[in-house]
Amino acid sequence: MPGVRTSGGNAAFHNFVNDFAHISDPYERRRMALAKIDNAPFGWYHVRAIMVAGIGFFTDAYDIFSINIVVVMLGYVYFHGSGSKLPTNSDTTLKVATSGGTVVGQLGFGWLADMIGRKRIYGIELIIIIVGTLGQALSGPSQAINIIGILTFWRVIMGIGIGGDYPLSSIITSEFATTKWRGAIMGAVFANQGWGQLAAAIVALCATAGFKNTLSAAHTASQCLNNCQTAIDQMWRITIGFGAVPACIALYYRLTIPETPRFTFDVSRELEKGAADIQTYVSGVYGNANQEEIMEIREAEKRPARLDLPKASWHDFWAHFSQWKYGKVLIGTAGSWLLLDIAFYGLGLNNSAILAAIGYAGQTNVYTNIYNTCVGNLILICAGGIPGYWFSVATIDIIGRKTLQIAGFGMLTILFCIIGFAYHVIGGHGLLALYTLSQLFLNWGPNTTTFVIPGECYPTRYRSTAHGISAASGKIGAIIAQTAIAPLRTRGCPGGNCWLNHVMEIFAVFMLTGFFVSFLVPETKRQTLEEICERVHDEANLSKASSPGSPGSTESTAGREKVVVAEV
Repeated sequence: MPGVRTSGGNAAFHNFVNDFAHISDPYERRRMALAKIDNAPFGWYHVRAIMVAGIGFFTDAYDIFSINIVVVMLGYVYFHGSGSKLPTNSDTTLKVATSGGTVVGQLGFGWLADMIGRKRIYGIELIIIIVGTLGQALSGPSQAINIIGILTFWRVIMGIGIGGDYPLSSIITSEFATTKWRGAIMGAVFANQGWGQLAAAIVALCATAGFKNTLSAAHTASQCLNNCQTAIDQMWRITIGFGAVPACIALYYRLTIPETPRFTFDVSRELEKGAADIQTYVSGVYGNANQEEIMEIREAEKRPARLDLPKASWHDFWAHFSQWKYGKVLIGTAGSWLLLDIAFYGLGLNNSAILAAIGYAGQTNVYTNIYNTCVGNLILICAGGIPGYWFSVATIDIIGRKTLQIAGFGMLTILFCIIGFAYHVIGGHGLLALYTLSQLFLNWGPNTTTFVIPGECYPTRYRSTAHGISAASGKIGAIIAQTAIAPLRTRGCPGGNCWLNHVMEIFAVFMLTGFFVSFLVPETKRQTLEEICERVHDEANLSKASSPGSPGSTESTAGREKVVVAEV
């Protein structure tokens, strides 16, 4: 009986399952579909997939990092009587709100993708991001609640959508990517974060330039009244609202994605089995079968039942990861991501000192202050952030994920030690150079690999849940950096940075810990997801069932490349 045809498919995500729906043998159908995916040469199809999946991370980074510029604008509009600066608590609340929502989205969407499939929920997280973004842009204060409360609510909602994008885009990309360049493809999706940060600064800069005449007249914050405040109020809404535009463009392609072949074959097989049972029953095959059909049924019964795997469940999940040889991988991916994000988000606390060192902070003129804030962020993003992302893309499939991550944590340990212990000696230019190198090795290393590895090293029925847990651990690290490290930086000197050197020393300890934790993760370079699963999550009868000539073997009789059908 031919296989069940599935819905969905577009120019970015092809429906490989339907290409082989005419093949009656489910093992052969699976082998051929996965072989077509794994052995495909890199081409425009992969570029389109990178763009559709990557637009989510572009939007994520845009929305997350644009707030660093927007809080400056909000100070002029809503806190004119408080020195035109947001109170520290309000500033922290706006930034932590997104991270808190992101944790919920990563855990929730990660679990749902394994329970009901990738296709059913891919695109929903983007809709949530769009709604949350537009909600912020259209917000205003009232007698009952101030602007910070309203923005916090919408940023939590937006954060839930952003969180859902992490596991979904990662595992969908990995399950559709060619084996040889899977790391580069996943890295390119994640590298769109750099373009998102860049776009946020450019949009804010353009909005600022558009109101130059109005803003320039206010030589001090106290002079920014009426038209000046109206202009800035429009500026921050434009900056925030533009984040919804790329998400709207990519929405169609996400909503029309086909289910990934690996989920179709390895997790939701009961659908095909049920359809086969019904067709067998209504056709009376057992009562009227010819000798050939009887032989096919007998051969099928001899095959191992590995394709009828249990549905993703918490009981099954904990039973698997409670074993140290499997659980240590989850500890490795979640722990390294948590430790990384403490420094990645905490390093943003150094921005004010860096901007001051290069002359882009402390201006009294309203236009000059906002303009320099935008330009300063552009410089910092381009100096080390964007090159680091693309160095990772270029080298991750050559050097390897684990090697790149360990080397990155090692370099960051050294750099943070230098900044911390020599902070009062290196001077402003030295601080800028070390900051740029830190951004380079953050992105050309663990910031990329902590995203890629969890999308590859887990079985299909756990892949999204485990990635969501790993990503949520990272955002918990971000919350620690924003709530615990931020106050520590100004300890004993409100408004200053007298404890910044000690903060960098603390970051060095976290990076050293990340260095050792990284040894728990497996190397996944240029192996199929099935080969990784067999090696990292081996189970009973796996080798026997996968060996040539055995029932369920995946070796092609036509001399095609062997593709291991491991339990996933």
